Amino acid sequence: MDEIGIIISHIDREGFTRFHTLGGVNLETCVGHRVRFEDGTMAVIGVEQRSERKKPPRLEDLYLDFGVSSAQDCPVKVGDMGAFDRGFIALGDRLVAKSMDDRIGVAILIETLRRMKRPRLEVQFAFTVQEEVGLRGAGPAAFGLDPDLAIAVDVTRTGDTPRGVKMAVVLGGGPAIKVRDKRMISDPRIVDLMVNRAEEAGIPHQFEVLERGSTDAAAIQLTRAGVPAGCLSIPCRYIHTPSEM
Repeated sequence: MDEIGIIISHIDREGFTRFHTLGGVNLETCVGHRVRFEDGTMAVIGVEQRSERKKPPRLEDLYLDFGVSSAQDCPVKVGDMGAFDRGFIALGDRLVAKSMDDRIGVAILIETLRRMKRPRLEVQFAFTVQEEVGLRGAGPAAFGLDPDLAIAVDVTRTGDTPRGVKMAVVLGGGPAIKVRDKRMISDPRIVDLMVNRAEEAGIPHQFEVLERGSTDAAAIQLTRAGVPAGCLSIPCRYIHTPSEM
């Protein structure tokens, strides 16, 4: 699965590198964090001295420090991509790690496949890529599969933190059934289907109306002549930071 990260854009004479973001990286949480590249190379995100400390850093204020003193010793090149390096912990009965968006979705689909008995209808699972940089994998996948209906599984933000967004989704309240987000309105038939199944099984659930962001369901919905689509969302705090809960 893809995840948010960075891509090297420039290397200076001292071996410090500048970077662009891949996906919606929260710059406020970047400073001091470690980045790992595909070959295991590590770096730390630093920030230039700024006169306006009360404002969040800008991307051009940030750089990567590889612990070297020259461009010749820098272990990466322009175009190399990295992701945040952050371990997994349990806080009570809640889990914290990087990239819960959307590793938690992958875990749910795998567990669903493991438990699912032979269905009466054909059910196909797609583990799409490049969702974080524009929903680029879901459209081609849906075009090839040509489904009668589709349900995406992703995370959504919550409204249960101090001075958080006004949103009727909380941790521990059950999965959220998406009604609307910035790029799509869920097919009402899919919403009703998920509500009915949850009520039949006694599964607590919530309703999601998301002001910012979207999911693969938005791309699937516009495939071919249109696909009835919805989304099952997992409540998640601190999305797009190195510690998603």
